[in-house]
Amino acid sequence: MSHSFGKTPDGPTAQLFTLQNDRGFRAEISDYGGTIVRLFAPDRRGRLADVVLGFDSLEEYVARSPYFGCIVGRVGNRIAGGKFPLDGREHTLACNNSPGGLPCSLHGGLHGFDKLLWAATPLTLPAGSALRLDYRSADGEEGYPGNLDVTVTYTVTADDALRIEYTATTDRATPVNLTNHSYFNLAGAGSGSALDHIVTLHARTYTPVNAGLIPLGHVAPVEGTPLDFTTPHAIAKRIGSAHEQLRLAGGYDHNFVINRRGPGLAHAATVEDPVSGRWLEIHTTEPGVQFYTGNFLDGSFAGKDGHVYQRRDGFCLETQHFPDSPNQPEFPSVILRPGAPLRSTTIFQFGHS
Repeated sequence: MSHSFGKTPDGPTAQLFTLQNDRGFRAEISDYGGTIVRLFAPDRRGRLADVVLGFDSLEEYVARSPYFGCIVGRVGNRIAGGKFPLDGREHTLACNNSPGGLPCSLHGGLHGFDKLLWAATPLTLPAGSALRLDYRSADGEEGYPGNLDVTVTYTVTADDALRIEYTATTDRATPVNLTNHSYFNLAGAGSGSALDHIVTLHARTYTPVNAGLIPLGHVAPVEGTPLDFTTPHAIAKRIGSAHEQLRLAGGYDHNFVINRRGPGLAHAATVEDPVSGRWLEIHTTEPGVQFYTGNFLDGSFAGKDGHVYQRRDGFCLETQHFPDSPNQPEFPSVILRPGAPLRSTTIFQFGHS
């Protein structure tokens, strides 16, 4: 099921697609940016609430969205200075972000995958109701080499999960790091601060950053720091600590290295809302997850239903390869080459207690 979501700046009309299971769990996803506009999950009493931040209209996503719910890429997260070397040549990208006064390319650049109209195909799969999104990123787009063909498939499953599968192929070596940038609040979008949410991150290490929020190139243990979420605790408990990494980021905005025993899906994170009883488990094939606590939300705009989003009213858990990987030889590579397709899966599993 779909309906018009408004006209894009280039003229074509964007659509909003509804994926739903028999229990009422549902996702509303636009072909503009592959954006999860609404995501309804039940609480312990069976009451549904929309648990992702966003806007009511396409025009607002175009005008001011801080990447609410969208697919970001070609390379999600930051690339220092908007430059990277590849096969003996330096490539230059547009710098569209400058935390700490240090410029970088963020989430694919000025016109990344979040600002594109994808080709959408509704599907019925054995796993559930699905939407396939396809896009060809042309050689040179935003400064990236190679023609890149990307497919993202969203599936709502019978057991209240949203499954996201990414595939990509290229005709020339190019960096690729795809993720979804949803802001969650399990009490419901617009319900206020998410600081009371209880978070567990299955990560013993993380990648420390500089003032520009660019990784320093090594991993460090979380033990003994306020970045230790290996045991569950509320976001609020240590976010105000006088730790240099929290000071630099204005809160949590860090890549955590997921504990792994091998390839395949790994349990990255669990988040619980103690009031509604809703919980979210994230499993992924990716090596990292960026935990971001909405530090740059500032109350300057209203979202869905007129709710004004203040600082830390939502959080992100972006499954990914590590930030600035094209410039960090010690990190897992994000270079995709012809004949070796990218395949990545992340599952957002919802439940209640």
